[in-house]
Amino acid sequence: MGVRAKPGVFKAARGSLWLVSALVLLITGCSSSGPEERPIQQPALELSGPQLAWVGRQIYRNECASRRSCLVHWNEGEAFPSLGVGHFIWYPVGAGGRFVESFPDMVRFLDSQNAELPGWLLEAIEQGAPWPDRDAFLQAEHHDDRIEQLRDMLEREQAGQAAFILTRAQTALQRVAEASGDYEATLNKIRQLTETPGGAYALIDYVNFKGEGLAESERYDGVGWGLLQVLESMDNHDSGTALAAFRQAAAEVLTARAQRAENPIERERWLPGWLNRVATYQEPEAYSPH
Repeated sequence: MGVRAKPGVFKAARGSLWLVSALVLLITGCSSSGPEERPIQQPALELSGPQLAWVGRQIYRNECASRRSCLVHWNEGEAFPSLGVGHFIWYPVGAGGRFVESFPDMVRFLDSQNAELPGWLLEAIEQGAPWPDRDAFLQAEHHDDRIEQLRDMLEREQAGQAAFILTRAQTALQRVAEASGDYEATLNKIRQLTETPGGAYALIDYVNFKGEGLAESERYDGVGWGLLQVLESMDNHDSGTALAAFRQAAAEVLTARAQRAENPIERERWLPGWLNRVATYQEPEAYSPH
């Protein structure tokens, strides 16, 4: 199982320098709209280099506690493995589910940036994860070289993954505003959040964490838990700042999801971790380069 080498754009040796430059380009870039769409008034996420690097590190800590082994992982109670700094979903061959799959798109993004990928991976993402269930994955960890190859690649290409997360978030903001009941009010909430590094981090992380809230499949009893639902729930919280209102609304939305879930693991095991993650949606005290 060889590795297909390319002159990668996002190289680990360049570290945070590549991360910062990639995020600056993506965050400050302009979107275009078709002739029948609303004029895009998307707020710019104008953050300094150290602030952007901080966002990338926070996402890795949230999803993986910065642990290499967690870069390829299969959580108990889930029907798919989660991979990378963003815990991107990859359904097994022939399987699917209510949650939006993201790992194949992330791999295609890395490939478009000439990243170094395992030679078997591009074909595999068109078929599905090669382990049919969690038990098979846990057994394969002891002998399947593909798992370690994936961990090597995902550890090396952290900056590229962060850039993909930012691209995804940028695209999501306008779609969420368009889908809301009050376009201008929702856009104003997004604008307030993007004016501070903590608010920008909350938007970016939540989209990666729980999605946009637009997919009909991502509902319990017809109620979603994505970014759209959090922004709508902000109206119930007068907390002084947009970030505080977002933090409280996110905790409320996630708690409601866990209460509606059929699987008790969401209430008993996952919800405390979700709420701890939402509690990190604060303005950073400082921006260390490491």
